[in-house]
Amino acid sequence: MGDRWQIEVDRALCIGSANCVHHAPDAFRLDTARQSHPVDPETDAHERVLTAAELCPAEAITLALAGSGEVVFPPEE
Repeated sequence: MGDRWQIEVDRALCIGSANCVHHAPDAFRLDTARQSHPVDPETDAHERVLTAAELCPAEAITLALAGSGEVVFPPEE
C-alpha cells in the first residue's frame, strides 16, 4: 500500500489559474469563485498531484503525509 497525502489549498493565495486542474483533474476542482479546492482532502500519493503543487503559480498548494502530517511539498528551505 502506498503513501496517502493530505491536500490543502490556501484560498487566500489561490489565483484561480487552474494549473492544478489541468495537471491533476481527478484531484482538484475550481469552484464558482474560481478558487481551487481538493476533490478529496486525502488522496493516494501520485506524481500528477505533486506536479500540480509544484506548478502552482501562487504556491497555494501544500501536500502532507496523511496521518503524520509530515510536509511533502513545499520542501523545507
